[in-house]
Amino acid sequence: MSEYDQSPLATEDDFPPEGGRRRKERSRIPGCLAVLVALALVVGGFYFAVTKGVNFVRDQFADPADYPGPGRGKVVFQVESGDSVAEMGRGLKDAGVVASVQAFLNAANGEPASSSIQVGFYQFKKEMAAADALDILIDPANIIRDTVTVPEGLRVVDIVEVLAKGTDFSKAQYEKVLDNPDKLGLPDYAEGNAEGYLFPSTYDIGPDATPQSILSAMVARWEQAAEDANLEETAAELGYTPHELMTVASLVEAEASRQQDRGKVARVIYNRIENPGTAGTVGLLQIDATINYALGRDLGFAISPEDRQYDSLYNTYVSEGLPPGPIEAPGDAAIAAAANPTDGDWYYYVTVDLRTGETKFAETYDEFLTYDAEFDEYCTTSDAC
Repeated sequence: MSEYDQSPLATEDDFPPEGGRRRKERSRIPGCLAVLVALALVVGGFYFAVTKGVNFVRDQFADPADYPGPGRGKVVFQVESGDSVAEMGRGLKDAGVVASVQAFLNAANGEPASSSIQVGFYQFKKEMAAADALDILIDPANIIRDTVTVPEGLRVVDIVEVLAKGTDFSKAQYEKVLDNPDKLGLPDYAEGNAEGYLFPSTYDIGPDATPQSILSAMVARWEQAAEDANLEETAAELGYTPHELMTVASLVEAEASRQQDRGKVARVIYNRIENPGTAGTVGLLQIDATINYALGRDLGFAISPEDRQYDSLYNTYVSEGLPPGPIEAPGDAAIAAAANPTDGDWYYYVTVDLRTGETKFAETYDEFLTYDAEFDEYCTTSDAC
C-alpha cells in the first residue's frame, strides 16, 4: 500500500481540479441578506400600515383645523340665493377666512340661526375662527347695504338722477346702458324703451354693482310685479296689449293719489277709449300729465291753453286714445288697478281738494261741471292751487 493509501479517505476537495486551482467555497452571506431585506420590508410595511391607521383614526376624532383668530385684513364675501351652509363654508375657506369647511360646519350645527342666513355681502377678516365668521353671517345687521329708493311716478330721466345721487355712478354711465338696452331684460313689446319698466322700489346696491346690474334689477322687479298682476293674460282679457296696459297703469299713477281712486281712474280711461262720444266725450283722454311728458316737464306742472295745442302723440288733448307708451314708472297698486279696473260708468273725474287728494267721479258732463265748479271754489280759499 502506498503512502497515499495509508492516509484517511480523501474527498473531492483534496484534489485540485485540472489546471491546479482549488475551487473557492460558496459564501452564504447573500442568502442571509435577502432574508434580512425581506424581513425589513415586512416590518416597514407593517409600521407604515399601523402609522397610517393611527393617523386615520386620529384624524377622525381630532378637532378640524381652525384659526385662533381674531384675523387680519379685510375680505368681502357674498352669500348668494340658494347657498347651503356647506357652500358658504367652502367659499369662506377658499377666501382664506376659515381654516377648514368642517370647522365652519361644526360651528353652524350648534347654531339654529345658521339656517336663516340672509343673502348679501358681508365683511370678514382673513384667518378668523370659524365660530366668529358664523357670528357675522347670522346677524343681518352685518350685511353691507347701500340702498337707493326710487319712488313711484318718476320718468326715466328722473330715475337716472336718483340713481346717480345714490350710487357711485354718473348719469352718463346709466344713460349709456339705457342707450344700449339689449341686456336689461326688457320685454319685447317695450321695443327697447325703459320708460315705465324701471320698477319703483328700494334697492340694495352691493359692492360689485354696475349701472347695468342696477337697471337690470329694476326691470327684473317690474317683471315680478307684472307676474303678480297676471299682466299678459289680463291685458288679453281686456282687449289690450301688455304695453297698452302698462301705459294705462302709468296714467293711473300720474292721476290718482289715493288707493280707492286708482281703479276708478282706470275705468274712466277705458270708458273713454272704448266709448268715444258717450257722455259728451270725443275719444280724447285729456290728461294733463301727458302734455307735460311730451314737453319734457315735471308731470305735475300746471298747463296752459297753449300747451293743450302742442302737437305730439303723447298730448291726449289732441291725439285720440292712449299715448304711444308709459309716461312714468307705475307701482304695484297702479298696475293692479289697470289690470282690474273698478266697474262703473264714469267718464270724468275732478280732484276737488289738492291737500287730501279727494277726487269725485262723474258719469255726465253736467255732473263734471258741478265738481269742476267745486274745485274752482276750493282754489279761491286755498293756496294749494
